[in-house]
Amino acid sequence: MSPLFQEIAYLDPSVAFRAFADYPGAILLESAQKQPDFGRYSFLMADPWQILESKQGKTYLDDQEHNTSFFDLLQDQLNQYKSLHVDGFPPFQGGVAGYLGYEMGQFLETFSPAEHNELGMSDAWLGFYDALVAFDHQQNRAWIVSTGLPALNDAKSRRAQQRLEWLNKTLQTIDTAPFQKTWPSVDIESDVSQVDYCTAVQQVIDFIYAGDIYQANYSRRLRTELPLNVTAYDLYEQLSKVNPAPFAAYIQTKEGIIASASPERFLKLDQQSVETKPIKGTKRRSKDPVADQQAAEALLASEKDRAENVMIVDLMRNDLSRVCLPHSVKVPHLLALESYENVHHLVTTVVGALMPHHDAVDLLKATFPGGSITGAPKIRAMEIITALEKQARGPFYGAIGYIGFSGMMDTNIVIRTFVIQGKKVIFQVGGGIVADSDPQEEYDESTTKALGLIKALYSS
Repeated sequence: MSPLFQEIAYLDPSVAFRAFADYPGAILLESAQKQPDFGRYSFLMADPWQILESKQGKTYLDDQEHNTSFFDLLQDQLNQYKSLHVDGFPPFQGGVAGYLGYEMGQFLETFSPAEHNELGMSDAWLGFYDALVAFDHQQNRAWIVSTGLPALNDAKSRRAQQRLEWLNKTLQTIDTAPFQKTWPSVDIESDVSQVDYCTAVQQVIDFIYAGDIYQANYSRRLRTELPLNVTAYDLYEQLSKVNPAPFAAYIQTKEGIIASASPERFLKLDQQSVETKPIKGTKRRSKDPVADQQAAEALLASEKDRAENVMIVDLMRNDLSRVCLPHSVKVPHLLALESYENVHHLVTTVVGALMPHHDAVDLLKATFPGGSITGAPKIRAMEIITALEKQARGPFYGAIGYIGFSGMMDTNIVIRTFVIQGKKVIFQVGGGIVADSDPQEEYDESTTKALGLIKALYSS
């Protein structure tokens, strides 16, 4: 049985999600910056029928521990509910969605994660969604999609109809008023001082000159509190407003809420076509058009930023080659300029053709965590990152997205992201360090990357 598709009136996904934000397992995957090539679709969902998690090295399905490894169990479950893709509709038509935290790399590469885990969240959290709302921003159309899973036969048809009606009814409760909430400013603290950050950057540079690595992505963590009478979803809406991004996301879990405005695609799988778009190279934008153009041109001409990007492109090409057909991994767009609300970025597009006997999970296992937030060589860079940062990254620098039961996948790199636990708000910023990096400039770049998040916190 194919999923049920019911077309509904098109509306803003972040407005529609207001009716679902407090539901267990509610997720919004939003193209808040709408681009025809990589910002076309958004999806919202809630109330998964089961949840797959990884906690402290153990795998759980609905809180029941399994001896099977996380990725093997994920693959088994996806195969159990495998379905055909229905053409003519958005690519996600039911499947798993959620996040893979950075520390999931310990199951794929030979490195030990940091012992200190401030956030205490699951290393991975994926909900299984049988029903969702899908938005096509290019056509200004929207649909409710309902599969009826995990039921079978006649019960499947009944469940599909019931879940479709539930989504439809819930959508009728939306508050469609424009988002205009303001709040007082907050105090933001960094866990690393400017001096200590620069010292750590210099240590990375010393590792590079010693021949250990070519590049590593070092970061620092900032923290504050939600302002009075401000909800986590209020903060997400403000973030989406001041820092729109093509791979934005909001995830509601028991251990914390993730509110992300990521500009970076990690992996897309469409049939057997693979795409990744690593970002390396950042310049702050200016409100003055001439100065803004000069900043863009300086970024395009920067030997340091170009070298930083090309190193990661080589790493991603090697990772993709593990699971892609020989000679299929190519770079159609090298060092392209992409401009966002607050920054310019250098972005490269790497594509490949997945081998017929591999699937989305195999692709993740070959490439996770992404090269742009680790370094090269990857394993040694990750060891150095752990030694310098001294705490588990958690969801930061992992991946958020979906894998459909039809095999389709789209995921981001978790940057420009808040983790909200009660009133506590945490975010993390950093950058790639190479041989000719300047410690003070790297600190300034990390501050530039925090601008969109800070603007959201300073709503007024």
